[in-house]
Amino acid sequence: MTRAVRPLSTLVGAALLWVISAGPLAAQTQSSPALVGTVTSHAEGPMEGVLVGARKAGSTIATWVVTGAQGEYRFPRERLEPGKYSVRIRAAGYKLPDTPVDVTASGARLDLQLEKITRTTELAVQLSNAEWLASVPGTAGQKVALAGCVTCHTLQRVLLSRFGPDEMAQVVQRMSRHTNNSSLLHPWMRSAEDFPHRPPSPGQIDVGKYLSSINLSARDTFEFPLKTLPRPKGKATEVIYTVYELPRPDASPHDTVFDAQGNLWYSDFNSQFIGKIDLKTGKVVDYVVPQSRFLQTAQGGLQIDIDKDGRLYIGNMFQMAIVRFDPKTEKMEAFKLPMPESTYGDGHLTMVDPAFQHVDGKLWVNVPYETGTAGGTWQVDLARNTWTQVTYPPGSPSARAYDVVATSKNDMYGIGLAVDKIWVTSGKTLQTVWYDLPTKGPGCRRGHVDARDRLWCGVFQGNRVAMFDPETKKITEWKMPTEWTRPYDAQFDDRGYVWTAGMDADLAVRLNVDTGEFTEYLLPHRANVRQVHVQKVGSLSSLWLGDQHGNTIVRVEPLAP
Repeated sequence: MTRAVRPLSTLVGAALLWVISAGPLAAQTQSSPALVGTVTSHAEGPMEGVLVGARKAGSTIATWVVTGAQGEYRFPRERLEPGKYSVRIRAAGYKLPDTPVDVTASGARLDLQLEKITRTTELAVQLSNAEWLASVPGTAGQKVALAGCVTCHTLQRVLLSRFGPDEMAQVVQRMSRHTNNSSLLHPWMRSAEDFPHRPPSPGQIDVGKYLSSINLSARDTFEFPLKTLPRPKGKATEVIYTVYELPRPDASPHDTVFDAQGNLWYSDFNSQFIGKIDLKTGKVVDYVVPQSRFLQTAQGGLQIDIDKDGRLYIGNMFQMAIVRFDPKTEKMEAFKLPMPESTYGDGHLTMVDPAFQHVDGKLWVNVPYETGTAGGTWQVDLARNTWTQVTYPPGSPSARAYDVVATSKNDMYGIGLAVDKIWVTSGKTLQTVWYDLPTKGPGCRRGHVDARDRLWCGVFQGNRVAMFDPETKKITEWKMPTEWTRPYDAQFDDRGYVWTAGMDADLAVRLNVDTGEFTEYLLPHRANVRQVHVQKVGSLSSLWLGDQHGNTIVRVEPLAP
């Protein structure tokens, strides 16, 4: 393996050539790069689209770049200060041990030669969920059932398991008893009363048979080819990633939001914490969120958002409460649904949108449910602690929301996974109007409004993003270029681009709405993305993502329009 390391002061000619040919990145970098090199392999020679990451010893922040057409990579000087770094790569089908490098004041060069993976089991641990779903045999229904596993863990745990059909049916049954915010470190269980002891159902037996037919229960290797997505190329290589590692190993960042001081806040999906990150130093401060239901073991929050006064709001899931936190005073308040717990069923308060609470003093809340009567959409006045449940006339379409999004008038958009409609509820009258999505079947999962009050949302199972224009009353859809991207959320940057990402493909996707051009940015590591947060600073917007299955938050910063 070749790893040539030498100061850039000995490579003046090479550096000059790089400045001339580097393109957009060079235009943004006023000095020579801190670290450069070429990535090659015996199988391919110079390799385009390899992600190269560098993290300084003792730091919780890593910077990643992507190799260009000739296999070259470059770290801008302002991103790497002098010091000892560990370098690693991401390229499906290839491996490289973590490699040390000293970055001096004059910079350094590190050429990397990758080793091609030959063992199927080594490749298997590199696959994204989307690559597994593209690889395994099965009907569309069987693959959708398999895809449901990614809510709590990667598909590697399923495919690399050795459970036979009977054992796997029991596993499927047990998995159904976990809450949807469970994780390997926090396997929260639903109420025992909801799941009396009985053998697996016929449907669970069928799923168990399917899963055991594609795992390693009867063989030592897979009988189907493992498919990998193509590496990035062209514009998808013109990007810088910044990865922030959170101090708690069990941290599960779900949503993120910025405050006026530039701090990034995140909600923890599995634990009673919210966190604040100083993006310059990487320092994280965690704040404990008090429990509201002590007989309910499941913990964690989903949506985190901020109001005009800088106060943070969290939907505290199975604790069935809105939590409000004032960073100035560090006062934490919990507001519980004003109904007996006997009405809660399996309801879990997920979404809370206070963005336009200043319009009329009210915010919007959503409680998904299958049992109980407390579920549904609520308009809440926290100053008076009055909760008004939105109701619908007989014969109305289904309004089982997954997300609720406030407009600038503090009306509400409703969207739902199994509802192929977008609906608008008036904040004044609570009357609702429904609009049909062009493609029937699946509906949107999460969304944001833009400066024109247009709603942008991710059509999760439909592998599309959609936009509702309140002026024309029309809905426009765009299909993702990669199967199993499954956009979870979508946000427009008010400059011409809409961003999305999902739980499966490890891709951040940017769409130029005017031209229809998609750019797919491969993330530095496997990531289960639930919410996208667009930062509208500078000429190009960037994207912030929490990895709900890991303790990292990632910034995706394009370098080209």
